Amino acid sequence: MIEIKHLSKTFATKDGDYPALADVDLTIEDGDIFGVIGISGAGKSTLVRCINMLERPTAGQVIIDGVDVTSYSGRQLLDMRARIGMIFQDFSLFSQRTVLENVTFPLEIRGDERPHRLKRAHELLALVGLQDKASSYPGQLSGGQQQRVSIARALANNPRIILCDEATSALDTLTTNAVLKLLRSINQELGVTMVIITHEMSVVEKICNKVAVLDESRVVEQGATAEIFAHPRAAITRELLGQVDWDA
Repeated sequence: MIEIKHLSKTFATKDGDYPALADVDLTIEDGDIFGVIGISGAGKSTLVRCINMLERPTAGQVIIDGVDVTSYSGRQLLDMRARIGMIFQDFSLFSQRTVLENVTFPLEIRGDERPHRLKRAHELLALVGLQDKASSYPGQLSGGQQQRVSIARALANNPRIILCDEATSALDTLTTNAVLKLLRSINQELGVTMVIITHEMSVVEKICNKVAVLDESRVVEQGATAEIFAHPRAAITRELLGQVDWDA
């Protein structure tokens, strides 16, 4: 379980302090596919980076399985991050490494022996349907295939949590649907908890069982996806759903 309590993050800028997150409270249960949605600048990416401590919160707590990880540093922090997979919008693959070498990279960092790294990478490439692309390079793959490689890499360390930061934003509709179907099957088969950061309500509708809506650095509503879609309360939620009466 991920518990986010009174989380705030303020950035210092030349124009003064900028509150990227303000008093955010969320509970993400084990096995959830939890969507976090909002327009650009709402604080979504900052939130996901605070979960794995790529950004240090200014205030509040991130509690994972009962442990406040905001106090972590050094080896504790590295070990915690190794248990959390991350999938990015731009894939973040190493262009000079083969697909297989991209997937084995987290295991190299961990110090696993080469036979184990190769076995695990081949298993994961089979899982994402790219076993025939092991010797290819990222530049030889389509966008959807590159994202599948990044998903395989995110699974290398057997994480219990995967954070997806706009993971489908660079993909067309058909490819997005295929990637979302893959993520759902991973959630169901491996029991991996997922946090999906997106600005697209269609992504939330297709894959997320719960959703939180961010607006101007705050959570304005959260709950079961079906309930939020059926009875949106916040103006930004209705706008994202296309339910705003522009003539009002």
